[in-house]
Amino acid sequence: MYATLIVVAALWGAATGLLVPRAAYRFSVEPEDAWRDACPAGHALTGPGRGWLGSARCTACAAAGATAAVHTETGPDAGEAPDTGKAPDASEAPDAPRAASWHRGGPRYAPVLLAPLVSALGCAAVAATTGARPELAVWLLLVPVAVLLAAIDRRVHRLPDELTLPAAGAAAALLGAAALLPEHGGSWLSALLGGVGLGAFYLLLFLVNPNGMGFGDVKLALSLGVVLGWYGWAVVFAGGFAGFLFGAVYGLALMIMRRAGRRTGIPFGPFMIAGALLGILFGGLAA
Repeated sequence: MYATLIVVAALWGAATGLLVPRAAYRFSVEPEDAWRDACPAGHALTGPGRGWLGSARCTACAAAGATAAVHTETGPDAGEAPDTGKAPDASEAPDAPRAASWHRGGPRYAPVLLAPLVSALGCAAVAATTGARPELAVWLLLVPVAVLLAAIDRRVHRLPDELTLPAAGAAAALLGAAALLPEHGGSWLSALLGGVGLGAFYLLLFLVNPNGMGFGDVKLALSLGVVLGWYGWAVVFAGGFAGFLFGAVYGLALMIMRRAGRRTGIPFGPFMIAGALLGILFGGLAA
């Protein structure tokens, strides 16, 4: 039963992680820009959820890639163009190369397989430490969202309000429901106080040094504080400290490799999330 739970959680993480790359691509824009509504090849992103849900490649890109693959296998050699009797028109150039580049991962797009892998590992880890307690369902719902936020922040150093604020509200509401079920391993009141406490701490850091801490990190701290607070203040402190430690080690490594200076900004969201995950794992084991 225990092994089955972990396997099912990993499969859930992999399946939901497949939806992350498209959403991350659409959200990864500058604050003044609208969310992307077309793939890099220029095709409109359509499908369930108004184009937010779906595989990494749009339908047109997938069709173009399949056509190119069939042409390569059955048509003329790649180095020879078919004799059509007219000069090629640049406007008729296929979108397959750009679509393939997007699918493999380019400068603006996370590798397609990385998000499902990270999500699967995260879900399997929380299942292994939490067991069949009610809060496991909450963790499994939040892990893919956390992976999405980390992917966006890594790309554009931004944590959209459309994700951070609903995540905080959903975490509080879902843990409130979990607290009503038997055999839960935490405290809803402690979770709410943890969200307020960690959010207030990050707000203080932002007010002291706005250039060193983004306001998106403050809003992310609300949801992370809620999930960490579920297991008590010790876990809040441990998870919060781990996030700072991970960020400091990463920044120091960049400085040693001379890829960053003391004033170089780094996306702090992924390290906050990694620290929170570590705190949840320890909290689940101790509960």
